[in-house]
Amino acid sequence: MEERARRIMETAVELAEDGGFEAVRLRDVADRAGVALGTLYRRFRSKEDLLAAALERESEELERRILARPPRGNTAAERVTGFFAAGTRGLCRRPNLTRAFLRAMTSGDPAIAGRVSRFHDRMTGLITLAIRGDEQPKGIAGLTEPPSERESTIALLLEHIWFSCLVAWASGLHSQAGIIEQMHDASTMLVGD
Repeated sequence: MEERARRIMETAVELAEDGGFEAVRLRDVADRAGVALGTLYRRFRSKEDLLAAALERESEELERRILARPPRGNTAAERVTGFFAAGTRGLCRRPNLTRAFLRAMTSGDPAIAGRVSRFHDRMTGLITLAIRGDEQPKGIAGLTEPPSERESTIALLLEHIWFSCLVAWASGLHSQAGIIEQMHDASTMLVGD
């Protein structure tokens, strides 16, 4: 990644961690990142685009960690639950940033659809990896073979449930433990014991 774009995203993440979505004002991001506002706009069309790019980068880091240490468990449901538990704990550690990511992803801005789609593709791969329990992951998102139609459907449903739980958490309706419990239940129902 180009150094300036990386610096812009890191600055946006810092601002979001401190003050949430509202704190990520593009003029402030450009000033703190040491770039011209025009430079920022050449790389990112909006605040939502910038935050979606930062989420995409965060998911790349999650993928590296998961590939280095794949989810453990005796059953697919245990591994999938472990994956979502780790992801939930990571997101809940930075509540303002996570709320900003959620707001950007739910903005309805068609310009960020590609970034959101790549995020979901990466998540599908990581969930499939957990379902399969591959000890020696390879290829895109660690998969030796692309997800089957069944694996893709299960991953999509689990992503939707997790996203819904995160939105409810962001609104104060669920706790971190509640999200993990719901993902355990959903994983057990969709993947099996």
